[in-house]
Formats: sequence, structure tokens, C-alpha cells
Amino acid sequence: MSTIRSSFWRGGVCNALIFHKSHLPTDRAKWQPIFATAMGSPDPYGRQLNGMGGGVSSLSKVCVVSPSPRDDADVDFEFVQVVIDDGSLDFASNCGNMTAAIGPFAVDEGILSFPNDRLAPATSYTSVRIYNTNTKKIIVASFPISGKTPKFVPHGTYQMDGVPDTASKITLSFQSPGGTQTGKVLPTGQSVTLLNATDKNGRKITASLLDVANPGVYVDGSDFDLQSDIAPAELDHQKHTLALLEAVRREAAELMGMDPNTASVPKVVVLFKPTDKETSAGVNIKCLVLSMGQAHKAIPLTLALNLGVACRIKGTLASKLAKNLSQDQDKSVIIGHPSGTINVGVDMLGEDVLSASLCSTARLLMKGEVNVE
Repeated sequence: MSTIRSSFWRGGVCNALIFHKSHLPTDRAKWQPIFATAMGSPDPYGRQLNGMGGGVSSLSKVCVVSPSPRDDADVDFEFVQVVIDDGSLDFASNCGNMTAAIGPFAVDEGILSFPNDRLAPATSYTSVRIYNTNTKKIIVASFPISGKTPKFVPHGTYQMDGVPDTASKITLSFQSPGGTQTGKVLPTGQSVTLLNATDKNGRKITASLLDVANPGVYVDGSDFDLQSDIAPAELDHQKHTLALLEAVRREAAELMGMDPNTASVPKVVVLFKPTDKETSAGVNIKCLVLSMGQAHKAIPLTLALNLGVACRIKGTLASKLAKNLSQDQDKSVIIGHPSGTINVGVDMLGEDVLSASLCSTARLLMKGEVNVE
């Protein structure tokens, strides 16, 4: 096949091609050349100029959607990270940003039926239960719809930092998000772990390892002589620091029982205390996230959820660095990132994470057929 029907969506601060699973070969081994060609990989220049990718990990993504056979879900969603350099496919994690687009895509494509009890005429909102096959977790997406044959309403007044202009609000509630890859919120059983990796002064690095929505490893930016206002592009040029953070990621992966050669997990989250000015504006914690070896210009939404929970667990680096955090476990956490802030709601019962939620936006950019030859 030379072309395949696809839609190109923005979800949160990411872009991806979204495919109907029924339009793809049943043999998953045949997906790699299709997705790699569509994205424009391999690309030794790192630009993905010959495809739909944008040359950074947040713009080299594919989503596969189908009706769900599960009683507790409406659609199944599989996320695929296309590695820019070699075109290989990484199925190890979910993308929280692109999750925002899955419910609207399913509505617009007619994948869902709408019984009367699923529609709320007064608000014209609906909820779609999404089963992410990567993490084996349910996410409930709520968003506005309109029309006799319902369609997603993309326009609204909600502003998401990192995305220009306003759009309609999409609320994402991740159900029981702990233990996506390891089965535990704290894979090592500890709030902090002393790694074998050492800083430039030869001191062992302290980290917190959490698996919520996606696995993450947290480090204190001051241990790496990083300032809280460092820009992602500036960190990308600090090759020695990036190499040390990659060593941290690989060791954390082994401690969490994962393959260190899978570059997408765990993601590295560099933490900072907010400044007094940021604290007065409500920010509880600041971070800079590395994804696939690159500094993220905003924050992966799954890591925002992870960090929100980390701030609520006593003894973690996040809880120690957070400022002015409410002691109520069901209160939100405001996270500062390079593009602004994001508010994460956390619902915990003791040490159990019942749910974690946040708001996002999405927009259909183009639909048609993508060239895969």
C-alpha cells in the first residue's frame, strides 16, 4: 500500500498521526516501515524533513485507535514513539499529551455510539473511556460535543501553557495510574535511592524512582549545578550533563526492572525549588524533563501526573523540594515547566493513588492519506 488514511492531530504540546487499527496490517511487524516512512525516519540530519515528524521526540509520534472489546472502555489506544535517527518503534510508554486527542478523534471518526445516558444536553459534554494498551490503564476524557451526529467542539476559552491561543478544555482522569510498568508506585520500595552514578565531585547521586502514568526518575537540579531558569536548548548543549543524566536514567531503569536500552522510559525529571516570586504565584515545584535524550520544551503530561503524585509521597525528592504544598492529599499541585505551569489533581487514599487528573486541549490539523512509500 502506498497511502493509508490517517488524521494529524495536536494533543497537548505534541503532534501525532492517528490511525484506525483496522486500516493497518494485522501483522504488527509490518507497522515499522509504515510508521517510520510516514514520520520521515531514519534521518541522519535529525529533521524528519521527508515525513510528517518534526525532528524532536514530541513531534515524532503515532497513535493507533480501535473500538475496545472491554466492558470498562470505549476505545483502545496504543501509543508508538518513532525514533528519529533509525526509525525504530518504541511501544514502552504512553503519551499523556496525545491522550487528549484520542476521545475527540473517536467521536469525530464515528467509532463511538452515544446512548442517551452518555450525553448531557445541558452542558453538551461527554466522557470517553480510553484503555491505553501500553500501560494497561484506563483514562477518562471529558470534552464538549455538538450536533445531532456529535462532533468534538475544538474552540473554547481554555489556555494551555505551551500552546498558542485558546481551545476547549479536555479533562483527563487517569484511573489507578500507579505501577504502569513495574506494578508499584515505588518500584524499589523507597522514597529515595542512592545511585552508583556520581556527580562531577564524585558524590553518589540521590534519586526518587516512581511509576505513575509512566515511569520517572527524579533528581535535584542543584546536584548537577543547574539553575532553575535553564532553558531546554541550553541544557541540550551541555553534553557532559546530558551524559550524566543518561547514566542516571539507565541505572534507574535497571533498578526498576526495565530495559535500560529502551530510551523512552524512565524519563528523567530534573527538579528545582520555585523562586519566591513563583511561589507567590502559586507554583509548588519546578521541573525540566528529558525525553529520548532531549530536554522537553514543556512537560509530558504523564510526567506531570507522576510529579503531582511524587509531591504527595513523604520523603521523595519532590516532596522535599516542593513549597507551600497543601497537606490535604486530594488537593492539586501546581508544577512550573519551561513553557509555564500545569495544575495536577491527585486523589490518594493513604499510599494508594486512586486517580490523577489534569486539563489539556487538542485540535485536528489535517486528515486524508499519508504516503508510506
